[in-house]
Amino acid sequence: MTDANPLLDFSGLPAFDRIAPDHVGPAIESLLAQAETALDTVTAADFPAQWTAIARELDVATERLGRAWGAVSHLNSVADTPALREAFNAMLPRVTEFWTRLGADERLYAKYKAIDPATLDAAQRQAHRNAIRNFVLGGAELVGEAKQRFAAIQERQAELSQKFSENALDATDAFAHYASAEEMDGVPDDVRHATRAAAQAEGREGHKLTLKMPCYLPVMQFAHRSDLRQRLYRAYVTRASDQAEGDATRFDNGALIREILALRQEEARLLGYANFGEVSVVPKMADSPTEVIRFLRDLARRARPHAERDVADLRAFAASELGIADPQPWDWPYIGEKLKEARYAFSEQEVKLYFTAPKVLAGLFKIVETLFEVEIRRDQAPVWHPAVEFYRIERGGQLVGQFYLDQPARPGKRGGAWMDDVRARWRRPDTAGLQTPVAHLVCNFAEGVDGKPALLTHDDVITLFHEFGHGLHHLLTQVDERDVSGISGVEWDAVELPSQFMENFCWEW
Repeated sequence: MTDANPLLDFSGLPAFDRIAPDHVGPAIESLLAQAETALDTVTAADFPAQWTAIARELDVATERLGRAWGAVSHLNSVADTPALREAFNAMLPRVTEFWTRLGADERLYAKYKAIDPATLDAAQRQAHRNAIRNFVLGGAELVGEAKQRFAAIQERQAELSQKFSENALDATDAFAHYASAEEMDGVPDDVRHATRAAAQAEGREGHKLTLKMPCYLPVMQFAHRSDLRQRLYRAYVTRASDQAEGDATRFDNGALIREILALRQEEARLLGYANFGEVSVVPKMADSPTEVIRFLRDLARRARPHAERDVADLRAFAASELGIADPQPWDWPYIGEKLKEARYAFSEQEVKLYFTAPKVLAGLFKIVETLFEVEIRRDQAPVWHPAVEFYRIERGGQLVGQFYLDQPARPGKRGGAWMDDVRARWRRPDTAGLQTPVAHLVCNFAEGVDGKPALLTHDDVITLFHEFGHGLHHLLTQVDERDVSGISGVEWDAVELPSQFMENFCWEW
């Protein structure tokens, strides 16, 4: 099987259409062994302390491991199945153990400290500074039992984080309420059609309501029935908790959260910090947790008077116009929509008619092409679902980067929206060739109904532009050093700048 294993083929893009659960173990074991060999090679006493020499051996091996494991992790997020989850969890401890050990290897740490920064270019010097910092945060200066405990903490945290994500996904997918036509009074037609079709696909009557955002949010905003809104609200806010209804408490994440917090505190103490907040800000722009808290409290102080006026306005409107004297949490989205309709003649559902997904995407691409003097074209690549689209970005006929776009929500797909890298721009030390970057752009929008294009809310449009900003950050980089190209090596509180920049265009005519 190994010879035909798609996870071991790095000649092109990932073969997402051929990767199967039984490929995961053999491929990752093989790549871990190669990475171990590379680590032993570069940490040998006679191996030169030279950036390019180390990269040619170790970075090439670890980059392949990262790309293969990244493909598995991505599929686990967007196309979860019991078999894939089992394969992923079987290898998670091994992968975590390797990366933890690599980041704490005192031999490799010494080799990096011996590199002469004067021999490096600007990008390499920044990557080198980051590497030294990351060795310290990775426990490279710990010894004895402290080092062993630090490694055990990393492995346990990876296990807990994965289980947390699984519980959140399973709790979301497990909920369904089959509403009657009467209960759906006020809900937009496109949502009614979609939920009716979902029920019919299961041979059920009524409308299948789920906690996926394209279904949940319109019901909360437009359903006239307060009891329906309450049912969905309670199910949504108690997902993966001990407050969930019935046997849904089996997805409770409470114990996981408590253990994760305790492990983070222990990790911080091992590294010489008072708390995990201090560890978290080391690679970020903020200097301390105190600075972060001070900023947030100042923001709250400035925002609170405006929020209080809005709440008072909504309460008055609800009492006088809707007969809701004591609004409950599940009433606020509904009240807000009714106020906008009454006072500003604004209806999100009417606005959606102008935001068909193809039109929004064309507008986004036009803005990007104009701003950055590039061309975006459809491209071909193996994908994990028929709804996934693939594009290439060119400048002057030359390939700049490529990206996958996965827009619709579906079972087995993690909620929310995110951008992730498939591979980074890199002047490869093993071939001297330029590797172009590739990215994932993932959203959870509603699907089209009856063959019609999907309709996006304005919030959906903002989300798409936001994630595309992250994608552009990764794809348009001109840095050739892998560890600091694109989104790599960027302070995590600065990485939001391009995405926030792109959001501005959603408010321009």
